[in-house]
Amino acid sequence: MTLEEIIIKGGVTIVPLLVLSIISIATILERIWFWSTVLLREKLLLKRILDAANLNWDLVAKIAQKAKNHPLGNFVYSPLQLSNPHPEVFHLALEAAADDELAKMRKGEKILEAIIALSPLLGLFGTVWGLIKALSSIRISDLGTASTSGVTLGIGESLISTAVGLLVAIVSLSFYRIFQSFWVSQVRIFRKTGSQLEVLYRQQWFEAEAMNLNQPAVNRQPAVNLNLDIDQEKFSFNPKISSNPDQE
Repeated sequence: MTLEEIIIKGGVTIVPLLVLSIISIATILERIWFWSTVLLREKLLLKRILDAANLNWDLVAKIAQKAKNHPLGNFVYSPLQLSNPHPEVFHLALEAAADDELAKMRKGEKILEAIIALSPLLGLFGTVWGLIKALSSIRISDLGTASTSGVTLGIGESLISTAVGLLVAIVSLSFYRIFQSFWVSQVRIFRKTGSQLEVLYRQQWFEAEAMNLNQPAVNRQPAVNLNLDIDQEKFSFNPKISSNPDQE
């Protein structure tokens, strides 16, 4: 069956279903392009950032600035735009950047959700409408005669809209779940990267404070106890810092 035959025989809902299928395909292709660019560069970028963080934070800022078109680069560069921020400010900047980047990664999900919900309903409506038209021409006296053969053909054609609606919904749902799995993996990566960067920054910041007070930095590092409370929907750090008052 050709596309032209589907449009002719599909009924009143076939055109809206074709429009939804075009929107779904466009959204899926855009998301495939986005995730391919993100995932292909992420591993190397993450390694460079963490290696630089152990050496020089100015180098981290330069690497992140060059990768600002990548979500991970934006996430790391956001707190480094500040001038020597306090660890608590560094933490808040990381948290805000993570929320922003993770929200951007969910672009297009609402469109796919709407298509997944609407397509089967439109298909079912088209089938019901076709059945009403086919059965309305039947008379009781015609049952069992050759005149009812056209009704059978009409019922078969009315099911086309249901098949198209289910096909659009199944394809959209499949890619929607794939994109959801990518997003969940990004939540874990942002959580792990944020924790590592915050620990390294706190260590460097307290060492610098100790040096400014002309005190040995080796024995003056406070104990850092990070209590992370992060779920998949909201990236949140809850650091708790305990230090010896004598070290201040």
